[in-house]
Amino acid sequence: MASTASSATSRIDPTQLPTVFGHPTGLYTLFFAEMWERFSYYGMRALLVLYMIKGFLGFGDTDANAVYGAYTALVYMTPFFGGLIADRLLGRRTSVIIGGLLMAAGHLLMTIETELAFFSALGLLIAGNGFFKPNISSMVGEMYPEGSSKRDGGFTIFYIGINLGAAMAPLLCGYIGETYGWHYGFGLATVGMLVGVAIFAAPTRLTQAMIFITALASAILMLRYNAGDLFSLLFNYFVVAALVVSACTALLALNRGGLPTELGRPPQPEAFQRNLILVLVGTAISIPIFVILVSGLSVLPGFHDQVTLIPEAWVADLHQSEHKLVRGMAQFVEEASRPAGLVLIIAGLIALIYLVKEAFGLEKVARERMFVIFVLTFFSIWFWAFFEQQGSSINNFTDRNIDRVSERTVVDESMVGNSVELRLVNDASLQDLDFLSQEYLGHRNAAADFPQRLEEAIRRVESQKEATKQLAGERLERLIAQVTAEPVLTMTGLTYLREMARADQATLDDKKLTWVYTAESVGRLGIGGSEIPASVFQSVNPIYIMLFGLLLTALWDYLGARGMEPSTPFKFSLGLLQVGLGFAMLYFGAQFADEDGMVAARWLLLMYLLLTTGELCLSPVGLSMVTKLSPQRLVSTVMGSWFLATAFAQFLAAIIAQFAAVNEGDSNFIPVPKETVHIYGEVYKTVAIMAVICGLICLMLTPILRKWMHLEMFQEGPVQAD
Repeated sequence: MASTASSATSRIDPTQLPTVFGHPTGLYTLFFAEMWERFSYYGMRALLVLYMIKGFLGFGDTDANAVYGAYTALVYMTPFFGGLIADRLLGRRTSVIIGGLLMAAGHLLMTIETELAFFSALGLLIAGNGFFKPNISSMVGEMYPEGSSKRDGGFTIFYIGINLGAAMAPLLCGYIGETYGWHYGFGLATVGMLVGVAIFAAPTRLTQAMIFITALASAILMLRYNAGDLFSLLFNYFVVAALVVSACTALLALNRGGLPTELGRPPQPEAFQRNLILVLVGTAISIPIFVILVSGLSVLPGFHDQVTLIPEAWVADLHQSEHKLVRGMAQFVEEASRPAGLVLIIAGLIALIYLVKEAFGLEKVARERMFVIFVLTFFSIWFWAFFEQQGSSINNFTDRNIDRVSERTVVDESMVGNSVELRLVNDASLQDLDFLSQEYLGHRNAAADFPQRLEEAIRRVESQKEATKQLAGERLERLIAQVTAEPVLTMTGLTYLREMARADQATLDDKKLTWVYTAESVGRLGIGGSEIPASVFQSVNPIYIMLFGLLLTALWDYLGARGMEPSTPFKFSLGLLQVGLGFAMLYFGAQFADEDGMVAARWLLLMYLLLTTGELCLSPVGLSMVTKLSPQRLVSTVMGSWFLATAFAQFLAAIIAQFAAVNEGDSNFIPVPKETVHIYGEVYKTVAIMAVICGLICLMLTPILRKWMHLEMFQEGPVQAD
């Protein structure tokens, strides 16, 4: 493999490449290609769980979390294979193009509302990410000479591109998808992915034109489409400014040249066509397998629900245990018996057994360094399992219990008994009406026809779904009874009302609702203002990274120059402790919720801040640690295992999210916020305690781990394995 990689990169002399600000001009092409790929990925991720619960699938929390966990786990598993294919068969350039086109097709399929199309889209995204993610990052490194002091700076610039795309995605795909229709959000993700591929593959002048046009269009969209409150405006303006600066820099840089022609070419050009056919055939075979795994077999004939290979009845008693540890083990067993979980566990065990066997065959220094990798990989799994609640349970918590409305005024006594018309969607003809926002959840509507409107919405939306996804019979009647049991607005009722109003055949009357205020709402219910869609808050983490990433890097450099930089194990400890503190913010927020069960957004922003600083302590040093401590002949294998461990973390994240499910049994009914807030609060308290315990254990192990790293020997060069 070493000779293959060498032959693939020997055609490029990095010292001869044109540069701007000391970095190869091709870096700025890769910056925007990756930015748009991350835009498409995080745009879809911002909507995924909400779409599964609120969209045509109508999943409850349990099924949505299971699919999300299977998807993210498989997404992090496939880059290992995509890297191998690029190194041995296709080269990185072709692999990136194939991956981008597969993902674009996946995002496009998400706009079709059938179960098969949905899971096929996820299968395409899983396969495409495997080709794209590992190879575009590797191409950045190829453009720098060995030992270049500029390489880390180049990856920092590239990392900014990743986070700029991740920040744009919720602000555009999330806002537009939740406000105007899911297919618009997924459609934007499709466009973003196609733009990323085009920027990567096009001639330099055309690349410049696309960077300019798409940056301008995105800036206009972000300034035009947002909730209009101070929070949204600040975040959107910041991202627009970052996008404009990045685009101007890229346009300037690309005047001197783009990607080197030979960058990422196949290792064996004479065998390229044969290898391409083999890879395409293999990919065509693997995609249906991914579809089956991520769906839990539900797409196969005879299966209508996700399958667990261990019957639910076998673990039912364990789920009812008074001990959290027993309930946790029951949940683990249940999730592990899903097809995707089983595949992941088997792959993880094989990798672990192989690496442990290899480690014990090494001489003392190399063996002890491998032990450090094992220990820190274990802690990284828990870090990412906690961190990745962002896309699942935290997304739902934000949707249901974070106060996302900036109201204009509140109901007073003079309004009691008044009847008003409220709009359900952003329709130009209804802009004079106030919006039926999240603020109304848990409040009583005294309008006589309210229960009938809720029932009508549920029946109409269900009747328009694919036949196999419709609620019918007892389940439909039970849901209607739950939603209309009391004349209060639940998230389930609000979702059905909005979905009915967004339908193509909706009339003007379908798009508004009569509301009669009651005395219970006086001083509590806000009126007017704007609502920030829940998915938009997923832009907070990447924006924080752009704000604080360079500052923290500068801090490590400052401390390193004075011999005071913390060791890698100590940074891991800091990361875990900060994640624990972050989830503690959500727990405290739940304790200080108002009488309607709504939590102030500042608690969520504090949580994201601590998660981000924790990520910056752990994530950048993780890959560096693997390349630094692994014996040369095992570097690629250990790196693949690191990504596999991240995939396992996604699997654990899905298990943790299941404890925050608020539905009972097979129902998809979501109770009012005051009944869900403490469910989330208790789960996040447990997560906070677990993260702090992990951080403290890692901190206690730091002295021995630092000793096993044998830092004093790095100046003598990497350790050679026996």
